[in-house]
Amino acid sequence: MVEQGTTDGASRGTGRGRVRSPGIKDVAAAAGVSWKTVSNVVNGTGRVGEATRARVEGVIADLGYRPSLAGRQLRQGRTRTFALAVPWIHAPYFAELAHVMIEVAGGRGYRVLIEETRGDRDVELEVARGFAVHAIDGIVFSPLALGPAEISGLRGATPMVLLGERDDPGLAGGRRTDHVSIDNVGAAEEVTRHLVASGRRRLGFLGAEPEALARTGAPRLRGFRAACAEAGIEVDERWILPGGRFSRADGAAAVESVLARTGEIDGLVCANDELALGAVFALRTNGIGVPDDVAVTGWDNTEDGRYANPSLTTVAPDVRAIAEAAVDRLVRRIDPAAGPDLDAAAQGDGGSDVVDLVVPHRLLMRESTRAGR
Repeated sequence: MVEQGTTDGASRGTGRGRVRSPGIKDVAAAAGVSWKTVSNVVNGTGRVGEATRARVEGVIADLGYRPSLAGRQLRQGRTRTFALAVPWIHAPYFAELAHVMIEVAGGRGYRVLIEETRGDRDVELEVARGFAVHAIDGIVFSPLALGPAEISGLRGATPMVLLGERDDPGLAGGRRTDHVSIDNVGAAEEVTRHLVASGRRRLGFLGAEPEALARTGAPRLRGFRAACAEAGIEVDERWILPGGRFSRADGAAAVESVLARTGEIDGLVCANDELALGAVFALRTNGIGVPDDVAVTGWDNTEDGRYANPSLTTVAPDVRAIAEAAVDRLVRRIDPAAGPDLDAAAQGDGGSDVVDLVVPHRLLMRESTRAGR
């Protein structure tokens, strides 16, 4: 077995015939310098004369010495690695977010470890407390079971940026954690107005989570209700449907459960694309036309929605902007001298350094809400 980056100066052979890689003391002995001088050459620190540097670098090349990356990172106090904790890595939105986050972080010299919480409260508590390891510099966290205010009360010194829903705005003053999101209420109002403008006035909502203020369904339902009230539409509470885990199966099951009443609506706002795709499947399987009988909208602009038949009208968060804002904010928390200043773009909380960043979204109108029925 080869042990790279060891620091003792023992010979390269052992009684059992095992060979280890040269360590820093081997380099120091061969170059006639101290191990500290070798460390300065490797890490680019301290003052080392050019002749000495050249001699040490020559010995490093001759011996094939490779510094221990883990040891160097621990000495520096940073690993240049952070964790991305999301509920479901297989969900299309989070899969795309992870892909973009890895790309953005790589451009800033960081690696990303993925933690799937599955919405389990115990796992999210561990994330909120910063994990029981020292192998990460920070965390980007999209919680499901915990709200931002609760996380702020739990977390320790590990730098953290939250994604997703906010708590009640009245709690913002006590928040200790940076936050990146889109305007879910405003986006839900926008997509609901689109249905109204296309002639639909008997509307339903799929993806309700009324008892979970910090989860996706709650602010999107608030926006739906606000736009209905603005249009003078009375919401039929029987058509406020739960979203379960926001999967295709949940969307199909919700529609199947009210199939006998589908003639009561002509538009359905879904809290994500997966729910919408499941709803469209159930409607069309049972002979209900989309959009001719019921127009359906989704959320997240997933690839499946773009290529569905009919293609899915959806709210499209700017995933790259989310990733860039989260990574840049986290880098600033990890190393204030290296991170960009994002405070100017923040919606502040009375001068605190904690920021609440809202990134753009778009409404993409496609075949599932086509007018002219």
